[in-house]
Amino acid sequence: MPAADDFPSARAVPTADESGHPLAMDLCAACGLAQLAEDDTHTAEPRGVEPLALRDQAAEAVQRVAASGWLGGRTVREFASPHGGSWVPLLVERGFTETDGPADVVIDSFGMMHEADQLQAFARRAAATAPNGVLLVQFHSLGAIVAHGQWTALRHGHFAYYSLTALRRLLEATGMSIATAWEFDLYGGTVLVAAVHAEITPDERVCAMLDAETELAEVDTVRRLQRDADRQARALRAWLERENARGHRVYAYGAASRAISLLHLAGVHRGLLSAVADASPAKQGRRMSGTDVPIIAPSELVAAQPDRVLLTLPDLLPEVSGLWPELEGRWVVDIPELS
Repeated sequence: MPAADDFPSARAVPTADESGHPLAMDLCAACGLAQLAEDDTHTAEPRGVEPLALRDQAAEAVQRVAASGWLGGRTVREFASPHGGSWVPLLVERGFTETDGPADVVIDSFGMMHEADQLQAFARRAAATAPNGVLLVQFHSLGAIVAHGQWTALRHGHFAYYSLTALRRLLEATGMSIATAWEFDLYGGTVLVAAVHAEITPDERVCAMLDAETELAEVDTVRRLQRDADRQARALRAWLERENARGHRVYAYGAASRAISLLHLAGVHRGLLSAVADASPAKQGRRMSGTDVPIIAPSELVAAQPDRVLLTLPDLLPEVSGLWPELEGRWVVDIPELS
């Protein structure tokens, strides 16, 4: 598959080498951690624009953590994520001071998965958490990925995919324990855990979540993602061909890294998909790797007056619907499959 964080210039001609990177998931039989099997890519990801859905969820998460009494102390430290955005301003508003040393509250929101050495990554975050502090780790749940067929979450640069069980074991290896957890609808299933430097019994919410994910330790359960990948790629190709045959002009919105593998696997080209719009200026003027589909500005999308706009990230629908009401009725979130 193409490197997920590679967005070549729109003027650069696609080559065979561009899509020659292995992309596979391993499941550890010992600890249950789902991991990127290998990654031979070396590209720099253009910074995306943090969507409203992420900003809203961050505010909700901080509110729920505070309401549960887990925002004690005065200092905060954050391990940044390539996905952009920061929770630090939300903590500063509550009187916290950012520090580079051990902190009372340490935050990692979607950052941990980008670390090739998982044990070392967890050890660094544990060391950054003050003795009586709390480590907040947010991740896209492996259970949600499997349940909803979200195989495009598997991408180069994402080295780990967590069940709560696997995350608990990684934290225990650093001397930390999960105290509680919160679930959110973001990405179809996002989990935020609070971990502390003590051997404690998790609350009922954590125990219920652990009980619900026993099947994720089975290879056959996770292997369903391959079937989902093949099925979704066939459905996308068939839908684009039907729309093209009807004379409809189809565009997409969201030059997300996870969309690259879907477009490539489906064999999408400009004859089927005219362009992908994205709000990030760093991506405009480039193209979706492994295809000849260009990335354009949202203003160009609106001016083109497309018949259909495929939304590559469903969580963006409320935001884009509000920004561009002239595209009402043209957004496509779920690709219809042939019966």
